[in-house]
Amino acid sequence: MSDSVIVTGVTLAYLLVVLWVGLRARGQGGSSLEGYVAGGRHVGVVILFFILGAEIFSAFAFLGTPGWAYQHGAPAFYILAYLSLVPITIWVLGPRVAALGRARGYLTQGDMIADHYQSKGLGVLAGVIGVVALVPYLTIQIAGAGLLFSAATDGLVPFWLGALLAFLVVAAYVFCSGLSGIGWTNLVQGIMMIAIAWFLGLAIPERLFDGVGEMFARLQAEAPEHLILPGANGMGWGYFSTAILISAFGGAMWPHLFMKFYSADSGRSLRQVSVFYPLYAYLLVPLLLIGFAGVLVFADAPLARPDTVLLRLVMDVADFSPWVVGLMLSGALAAAMSTGANLAHTAAVVLVRDVLGTTLMRGASERASVSATRWSVLGLSLAAYGIALLNPASLVMILLTAYGVIVQLFPMVLGALFFPSLRRVSVMAGAIAGSLAFLLLDFGIGSPLGWHAGVWGVLANLMVLGVCQALLARQVPGRAEA
Repeated sequence: MSDSVIVTGVTLAYLLVVLWVGLRARGQGGSSLEGYVAGGRHVGVVILFFILGAEIFSAFAFLGTPGWAYQHGAPAFYILAYLSLVPITIWVLGPRVAALGRARGYLTQGDMIADHYQSKGLGVLAGVIGVVALVPYLTIQIAGAGLLFSAATDGLVPFWLGALLAFLVVAAYVFCSGLSGIGWTNLVQGIMMIAIAWFLGLAIPERLFDGVGEMFARLQAEAPEHLILPGANGMGWGYFSTAILISAFGGAMWPHLFMKFYSADSGRSLRQVSVFYPLYAYLLVPLLLIGFAGVLVFADAPLARPDTVLLRLVMDVADFSPWVVGLMLSGALAAAMSTGANLAHTAAVVLVRDVLGTTLMRGASERASVSATRWSVLGLSLAAYGIALLNPASLVMILLTAYGVIVQLFPMVLGALFFPSLRRVSVMAGAIAGSLAFLLLDFGIGSPLGWHAGVWGVLANLMVLGVCQALLARQVPGRAEA
């Protein structure tokens, strides 16, 4: 039996286990919209912990994290720094969002925005932004799965078939089970990711350098620029610090993370998750170690694609058995599929609830809404698969652009949660100004001081919001905007 056949067999067995777990949960999802979308608002601490973890740790985390450490060195630790701030957003925003959702029936970010600001148009806009941002993100997960299959099986499973297999498994259990299926499969896949990441992160330095300590001693002697800022490629303190802030506080505005707050059984559960959440970030520590190992191994023949460093070390250098390679592929697929499931589910809910629900499907029954959401999971996943086959080079840029724009919703969301005096004209003008400022700086004139352009966008957002609030406050009370 060839190595490629063993790798393929191990991975297919893993996919079947995930599919079985996801479909087994379908009875818990219920046929109601609240059950399918938010798990009946009864999701407890353990499942919630793995759901929120899977929102962050995708195929890019499993492959991109070692790639960043290999390419940049110490600047890659910004990932750990921003993850240490994520619990703040969960602690502060989560319980308030969950309470409002339970009291007023919110299921999406657009629900809350439209209701608070009394503007269906604002809710539709938030929904459109969410879908446009999520589909490229989903595409990256599907494409990552295809690349993993193709590389790990030495072409026995081609890119298109590997991506299709991952797409079909995810789409099947999300279609049938909704959030319940996502929760239970994320539990399985989260454990798988953590176990495989730590095994590889310790085994590779041990095999190649006699341990992690020896590896870093050699790095200090042979490539010391990888151990300090600005690193091997010049990421200064300004960009490093502002990227941490944008990633931590902008990440909470992604619809797929925000919506999971509605599913919690209580605010107390969300705060418990926020306390333990940094434990999930330990998944990235061994992946960083793999990247640093690559700095030494490929010093004389640098890799054309840094995000392939994990695959190259496992398959070509460390001489692992095909059974280990199969488990490695399963762990990486777990990262792609767990995030992909959340993205497909959220994009479908946002499309039906925020966009179609206020236009073409206005007045539709709950049963019709659930059915439309299920079929939208398949439709959006199929669209993402089609884009993945085209393999456009601009996908990553589209995702990064969406990240810089979506953080501009932060003042709008804070207004809905904690600052009721903010007017819809003010938050809308601020979001538009912030988005335009970000795009201009990121793709045009360049960001001052070398900071992340998203920070300047948020500052422009807040300035315009403040000016609008001051002007509206001076209006005649009877004519003031509601």
